[in-house]
Amino acid sequence: MSSWSPDPAGLQEVLQVLRESTGSESAEVQKANTLASHHRRLQSFIAIPDYSCYLVHIMAHLTNEDDRVRAVAGLLLKNNAKTITKAPSEVIDYVKANVLIAFNDRVKEVRDAAGQVIVTLMGALEIAQWPEALMQLMQGLDSTDPQQQAASPHRLEAPLAAFGVLERACEDYPKKLDKDINGQRPLDFMIPKFISLADDSKPRIRSHAITSLSHFIPIQSQSLFANIDQYMACLFRRASDENADVRRGVCSSLVLLLVARPDRLIPDLPMVAQFMLYTTQDKDENVALEACEFWLTFAEEPDLTPHLAPLIPELAPVLLKCMVYGEEDLLWLDGLEDDAGEADKESDIKPRHYGGGRGHGLESAPPGDSQGANKQSKYGTTLDDEDDFDDYDPDLDDDASTEWNLRKCAAAALDILAVRFGEDLLKVLLPHLNERLHSQDWLQKESSILALGAMAEGCIDAIEPHLPQIVPFLITTLNDQKPLVRSIACWTLGRYAHWCTQFDTEEGRNAYFVPAMEGLLRMVLDNNKRVQEAGCSAFATLEEDAGPKLAPYLEPILRNLMYAFEKYQQKNLLILYDAIGTLADAVGNALENAQYVEILMPPLIKRWSTLDDDDDDLIPLLEASRYVERLRPD
Repeated sequence: MSSWSPDPAGLQEVLQVLRESTGSESAEVQKANTLASHHRRLQSFIAIPDYSCYLVHIMAHLTNEDDRVRAVAGLLLKNNAKTITKAPSEVIDYVKANVLIAFNDRVKEVRDAAGQVIVTLMGALEIAQWPEALMQLMQGLDSTDPQQQAASPHRLEAPLAAFGVLERACEDYPKKLDKDINGQRPLDFMIPKFISLADDSKPRIRSHAITSLSHFIPIQSQSLFANIDQYMACLFRRASDENADVRRGVCSSLVLLLVARPDRLIPDLPMVAQFMLYTTQDKDENVALEACEFWLTFAEEPDLTPHLAPLIPELAPVLLKCMVYGEEDLLWLDGLEDDAGEADKESDIKPRHYGGGRGHGLESAPPGDSQGANKQSKYGTTLDDEDDFDDYDPDLDDDASTEWNLRKCAAAALDILAVRFGEDLLKVLLPHLNERLHSQDWLQKESSILALGAMAEGCIDAIEPHLPQIVPFLITTLNDQKPLVRSIACWTLGRYAHWCTQFDTEEGRNAYFVPAMEGLLRMVLDNNKRVQEAGCSAFATLEEDAGPKLAPYLEPILRNLMYAFEKYQQKNLLILYDAIGTLADAVGNALENAQYVEILMPPLIKRWSTLDDDDDDLIPLLEASRYVERLRPD
């Protein structure tokens, strides 16, 4: 539809709406139109068969129009491009031809919008239906003619713009690019080109090249693996790149190769392992996190365990070092010492799932995952049930951040290594733990307590002889002045709750079970909300493990929990409801006592009276009340 031309009246109508919606009109005109009316008018244009032609015409040819109007036309076209296959063929042809013109525009915002349209169009169409786009993008990688760049300074950015679009295409639909098209495979010339550009002088080009190549590893691309030797050499050359994004891309690529082609990586494992050990300690935490993902993925693959075993003496201390809070973490974690009286922010209160089940706020699985279901790592490997993390969550679902970070990744890797190597891992770490547990640096102490908790499941047989010293140490640490140390001590003590509750002799109970119970109850009433959360969650775990053994201590337990009702803010109240329900399940008929019910019910009823019928707290509160009500004596 190269002869297409817009209807002047129709073009002015579209332009008028775009101008008003972008604020290009005067203030008086803006006041006369609402945002809703703009939206309705734009929506009405969608029914016009050649509406996409108007948008691309504004982008590519109305160069005197306000830049914002042209850029918004491109963003609207991007949304239309998702369903471009339903448009008449002449509309498709016009859009394809002219969006490539807009991609070379002098205005960056227009070029960026055109790039997004190209990515969307290539995804909606088959590559064979628009080979010109791929050809122009690949040619754009070589746009380094000095005369052209002097005449048009924006051409300096042409290779970056082209590579940005190509990288997005490689990420969004790698399989579509990995096909025969008229007897040729686009990747047969794209892959070698990307490998060569990984050595480009510009760091952003190198980063685009490494990242683009990595997207073809999970799909086992024939074209990539035909060049595997050159690709591996490229990764090794870039391993010490001065640019952090490039190093991060190298780490990510090696992790993907470990999953998809371990056979190709194992021969070079000594060199790869030393690089990853070094990079796991990179000064850039994003790079270090990608390197740490390598060890997590390595540990998750049971077939690779024999290859990992010789690395444990070097790896385990590095992971322990990575579990120390960083300076940025402490900016938002190490806040007020006593914040129990501060109301929760709305962002603090996350959806929860009710109805019991082990974990009590310490689950590793995201909301909605069933306990014991297979868990999938970032790179697609799966843990079987026997290798589950159980209730692992080293950061107790950090209030200010739920983002995956280096500390969490290192602790998760240590958790799995404990399952794989048990006593051998403990022997390596024990000297380091002994030193750090008694360090005057609270950060070192805190991270070593986290490590003890992370290893609790996998190393339990090897750790058990040390628990008569470890458990009293944890109980004493509940008195530490730092809230973060108290909270991690609660979590780790909860990980060893089963051991604490196993004693049948009075001597054993008085030495370990009762002090652990009393210590956690103190933390339930701590003046720091994070410690309250950790203490209440760990106490719920202790309840479940102790069961009827809690019966002699019910009155002080109930009074503690009910006092927490007066102290807790909304988020921790949800955990408190869970602890009450767990207690009722654990002790059963022992709660069938009018005195206990009278302790329990007034705070529950008082709380219920303050809630609206649509309050999110109502369901967990009623659940806890149901547990108690069924115990009321006839």
